[in-house]
Amino acid sequence: MSDLSAFMRFAKSYQSGEMIFSEYEPGDSFYLIQSGRVKITKIVGAIEKNIDILQPPEIFGEMAILEGAPRSATAIAMDPVKVLEFNRANFEILMMGNPQIALRLLKLFTKRIYDQKRRFMILKLEDPQAKVADVFLMLDETQGDPGAGQSVGDTRDFKVTVEDVAHWAGISIQDAQTVLGHFSNQRRVEMYQDRIVVKNIMDFQRFVNSRRKKT
Repeated sequence: MSDLSAFMRFAKSYQSGEMIFSEYEPGDSFYLIQSGRVKITKIVGAIEKNIDILQPPEIFGEMAILEGAPRSATAIAMDPVKVLEFNRANFEILMMGNPQIALRLLKLFTKRIYDQKRRFMILKLEDPQAKVADVFLMLDETQGDPGAGQSVGDTRDFKVTVEDVAHWAGISIQDAQTVLGHFSNQRRVEMYQDRIVVKNIMDFQRFVNSRRKKT
């Protein structure tokens, strides 16, 4: 990203384990990570789910700027974290003074909004098998991104691990392993150390659609 030294007056630091903001609280600022990792969690039903783990130079909290809505998730520092905090006023300064950064942020905003809404669709599914299947559908929709699948007909080759699938599905690694083992026994997936092959992505599409209608 372009030079941000002019914006160091907006820098803030958080200790490991410190909450940056909480779900449902009002917010008027977003954050650009300079160092450290930030965990994003959300209450789904009565359970707190890990939504994402963010690293530099990712942004978070942008919905406060875009929608003026309460925080849709909780952000917690996983390490000592340094961020640049932008509110509506200094965001306008950033946009006016640094067009390259502004364009980069707008692209990140667009992608982040899509990613959050798409991943929330996965979390709303009640069936763990449907959650896992929908993870592969989400990855298939992001062709060209790291981890996205390579296509041969309806077969998809995803460079992901069981841990990755568990993270995106919001379930335990053990549960993800169980579901993927079940899919493997059904010959719906083939599992390798660093990748998972989905034999028929349209089969997963039909399966997830049927489960989503029930919810």
